Amino acid sequence: MPELQPQTTASPPSYDLIILGASGFTGKYVVREALKFLNTPASPLKSLALAGRNPTKLTQTLKWAAHPNTPPSIPIITADTTDPPSLHRLCTQTTLILNCVGPFRLYGDPVVAACAETGCDYLDICGEPEFMERMEAQYHGKAAETGSLVVSACGFDSVPAEFGLMFNSRQWVDPAVPNRVEAYVSLESEKRIVGNLGTYESAVLGVANADKLQELRRSRPRRARPAIPGPPPPKGPTIEQQKDIGLWAVKLPSADAIVVRRTLGFLTENPRGLPGRNESSEHIEKREAFWSTVKPAHFGVKIGTKSLLGILRIMTVGVFIGLLGRFSFGRWLLLKFPSFFSVGWFRKKGPSEDEVRNASFKMWFVGHGFSDSSLVLQGSRKPNMEIITRVMGPEIGYLTTPIILLQCALIVLSQRDNLPKGGVLPAGIVFGPTGLQERLQENGISFDVISKKALSG
Repeated sequence: MPELQPQTTASPPSYDLIILGASGFTGKYVVREALKFLNTPASPLKSLALAGRNPTKLTQTLKWAAHPNTPPSIPIITADTTDPPSLHRLCTQTTLILNCVGPFRLYGDPVVAACAETGCDYLDICGEPEFMERMEAQYHGKAAETGSLVVSACGFDSVPAEFGLMFNSRQWVDPAVPNRVEAYVSLESEKRIVGNLGTYESAVLGVANADKLQELRRSRPRRARPAIPGPPPPKGPTIEQQKDIGLWAVKLPSADAIVVRRTLGFLTENPRGLPGRNESSEHIEKREAFWSTVKPAHFGVKIGTKSLLGILRIMTVGVFIGLLGRFSFGRWLLLKFPSFFSVGWFRKKGPSEDEVRNASFKMWFVGHGFSDSSLVLQGSRKPNMEIITRVMGPEIGYLTTPIILLQCALIVLSQRDNLPKGGVLPAGIVFGPTGLQERLQENGISFDVISKKALSG
């Protein structure tokens, strides 16, 4: 009779978290934020590694992020998005990967593929609709099967928009219902505002790949659309003066509205939210109670400034990217001379630490709706109520984004059984009932109700 072999179990991952692309513009700020929570009381983050192509740069990043303290002893791992075996090895060494390597449409696919294959959880700071929707189309089934939770847009794109909308919609207490919510983003600084070059590059490539996004959407089944009381919102003027919040504004073609629609689509299909992998009865009750208070609304995003001249400057940059981004030589020009074509907003070397420290954002949510849902049934087509809320925080690319990404990561590490088993999902539907908003408030990103009023006429 053959001797029975003892059963072997897979060894646990070496690290709670690996930051991939840690030496990049945003990556180094993510490392700095992560160090705040490494081995601190009540933090689930006990072990951390940095990964990227260049070990020397990663070591320099760690030294910069730890300054003025001595850098902790953190492993440096060589990995490259063009080397799938190195990514596969990375995934077997950790519970969660934070991906900071963009533009994601160029470098993100192999990382998501490796996570979906191995069951490793994945968060990124992407704001590229085509990448996010393609990842869902290609890897959702595999990730759900292996238990890999893949969540994009865990930064300024698009958590303030998702949680800002949910915060506004939860102020509409029954029988009141929202019809539409417009978000107005205002970037402010005592110095000059200098943007993240990766954001600029993603916008240029987004124009170049607009046809691919439309083709992808046509090839996929349509997601359920929420039932929103009242008529669709009017188109409105190209340039708007929003007197309630003191801004001139123009439509912003960002990922925010697209990500919000994805979350509302999931919520329409799953009105109580998505069940957790092995959630407690207390969390089931909390999840169902949370989602019962979130009311869908038409959603759009605009960028605002205090002067009309600022809006004209924004529109000039939009025209440059919209026209030149359509052909290869135009894209070369845009990426070769970012400072010129963005009228000084983006430059290759990025902002100084002083410029980052002095910048901030305000995101206003102006909601219009009905004081009583029965008014819609009675044929009323004009909202009679307005609620304005605001999300506010530090500089968007290097401070707010790392804060959000790390808080999402800490939730994954501490509450994994309360989160969906796996799949490619938007942040809103995953983190809505987990206390993410409260965590952001504790870390410098505020959520406030500004006003509630009846509308005349």
